[in-house]
Amino acid sequence: MTEDCCSGSDASPVDAATDAADRDPDEHRAIVRERYADVADTAGEGCCAGSGTDSRALGYDETDLAATVDGADLGLGCGNPKAIADLQPGETVLDLGAGAGFDCFLAAKEVGEAGHVIGVDMTPEMVSRARENAAEAGRKPVEFRLGEIEHLPVADATADVVISNCVINLSPAKEQVFAEAYRVLRPGGRLAISDVVQTAELPAAVRASPDSLAGCVSGAATVDVLEEILAETGFEAIEIEPVDDSASFIREWDDERDLSEYVVSARIEAVKPATVPAPRASSET
Repeated sequence: MTEDCCSGSDASPVDAATDAADRDPDEHRAIVRERYADVADTAGEGCCAGSGTDSRALGYDETDLAATVDGADLGLGCGNPKAIADLQPGETVLDLGAGAGFDCFLAAKEVGEAGHVIGVDMTPEMVSRARENAAEAGRKPVEFRLGEIEHLPVADATADVVISNCVINLSPAKEQVFAEAYRVLRPGGRLAISDVVQTAELPAAVRASPDSLAGCVSGAATVDVLEEILAETGFEAIEIEPVDDSASFIREWDDERDLSEYVVSARIEAVKPATVPAPRASSET
């Protein structure tokens, strides 16, 4: 690793107002967008793990790695959402923060020609790269759309499954992200997400560091917070399972401190009810 992306060693002096939770949402998104534009342009060099985490450490196998084109796997995730998604032929899958398309291409293999995979990313450079990869792979049921995961460019009740890999932590409006996921899911649809969750209070230097934010650390929420958001959104069968052995790669994200003492990868699953309650009638006369 040649650069400490999460430690904040090159960040400006710590200021409580610059904590990820307090940062202006537009500034927050600009930090993330700039970082991942650079990643797209440099084939994954940078971010938390320098040249990216070996995807085999994240739960992918050799078959997965062989099933995608070169340049799709940037090693930027923290798990394997496909492993928990139970994808079926003919399903429609939506990937939040699709990057260069790695998880989308794996999902396309599972859902087949009768299925459909939509990848959404807010970084134009990533979307361009993903589209180039899709053209090279010849994967017809895959498309990539430019947009924010808080404002998805997807119609209501489109997807059977929403997947995401280490992206929702990057959002300054997680409640809106899950509300959008709920909106675009069909009744009975499901979430299958890999993301980082906070397990201990982060040091002030990490909380204040833009690199830590873009590096999937300072924006992480706790399990309790995520469970509350999902329940209030309307999801059922909520399961958030920390992945203990993720410490083996998270501790490589920073040369100055062991970040596995503060965050861990988790599998996040939930279901939109098959019968969605009708909106309450207005009490106004």
